[in-house]
Amino acid sequence: MQYGIGIRRTAMAMAAISAALVVTACHNGSDDSAATSPSKSQSPSNAATSSPVAGTPAAKPSGAGTPKAPATSASAGSGSTAKACAATALKATASQAANRPDGTGVGAAIVEFTNVSAQACVLQGHPSVAGAGNGSPERNKPLAVTPTGTAVPVTVAPGAKAWVKLTFVQVQGEGDGYCESGAKPVAYPTLVVGLPGSGAHQVAMSDGSLFAECDNKVTVTAVSGVKPS
Repeated sequence: MQYGIGIRRTAMAMAAISAALVVTACHNGSDDSAATSPSKSQSPSNAATSSPVAGTPAAKPSGAGTPKAPATSASAGSGSTAKACAATALKATASQAANRPDGTGVGAAIVEFTNVSAQACVLQGHPSVAGAGNGSPERNKPLAVTPTGTAVPVTVAPGAKAWVKLTFVQVQGEGDGYCESGAKPVAYPTLVVGLPGSGAHQVAMSDGSLFAECDNKVTVTAVSGVKPS
């Protein structure tokens, strides 16, 4: 009787040991499978950042691809903000013009205005002209002016120049000469040349010659940034 009980106990113990071995074997097999065969749906941890999906553009940093607006500047033709040249901002000189009427007088002169100030300024318009003596600009005789050309603003930078051309009724002949009109020629040592808004300027010929003319008439060009001939 006790022998039978011992056999049964031995058989139950063997059965328990067998079951434990089976459970252990199954558990070990499951771990090995998980370690060697990852799920196809699982992606490597760096897949999202290392390679964008083909056909999908990578996200651009904030502001990338948007060009900055260029710095604005005043457009050509917007007009100068410089003021009219003051009389004290200008130095005026006069010289013989290359192209002049035939005759024995000066015929034509170029008056040059140099900006001697530290600021850009504007000259515009046709000059007035009067004959005068040396050192007496207030004692002058205005000449009848015929303007030619269109008057436009000319901005003169510091040290830069602008010009007008004066063409007289030419004196003819030798010696004191004569005027074709029958009038008597007149010679002035200086001229007083006025510019609208920029004062009056007394000039003498650079070579020391006199401004000889007839009929007290002169044709003038508008102020120009290009030197006339």
